[in-house]
Amino acid sequence: MKVILFNGSPKKNGCTYTALTEIEKQLNAEGIETVIFHAGAATKGCLGCSYCVKNGKCITDDCVNEAAELLDSADAVVFGSPVHYAAASGMMTSFLDRLFYSAGGKLRHKPCAVVASCRRGGSTATLDQLLKYPEFMQMPIVTAQYWTMVHGTTPDEVKKDLEGMQAMRTLGKNMAWLLKCIDAGKKAGVNKPETEEKIKTNFIR
Repeated sequence: MKVILFNGSPKKNGCTYTALTEIEKQLNAEGIETVIFHAGAATKGCLGCSYCVKNGKCITDDCVNEAAELLDSADAVVFGSPVHYAAASGMMTSFLDRLFYSAGGKLRHKPCAVVASCRRGGSTATLDQLLKYPEFMQMPIVTAQYWTMVHGTTPDEVKKDLEGMQAMRTLGKNMAWLLKCIDAGKKAGVNKPETEEKIKTNFIR
């Protein structure tokens, strides 16, 4: 089993990365393989051109297409972002918009968790924003004993946020447990629910 943890910070080894590594340690301790992917290198937002619908990948060939290929081997994902103006970073927003539009089908029914890293405030608004994406793909949401956020302006400060780091470990344990339950279900013949063809209803006709 493998979990891909996406770091949506422009700082590859900063506070968000520190939170994700705490989750990673717990997953590894439970025998789950992990990869931390730097999503903060997304170069553009979604152009709404529908190129991906026809060609199976985004027209902007950057880390989004690379991430889409990784999803084939992923059993679950974690999306982490710093708080920028009470929202996810611009890079993470661009990354998720394009990833879910171009490769969202690869994520359907896979467990997902979201994490926010902030200095002081805006984290709950960021978590709310991040949760919109997995909800569209029928992804089970993995939680902890409190909101999945950490506080600090440096990695060392994040490590001193004992409650936040505990939430990361709890998240890792809960994700490992859910993945093992899903695996046991597969072996017992429990299949994913069938997905109906999407019905779109426009308000203006």
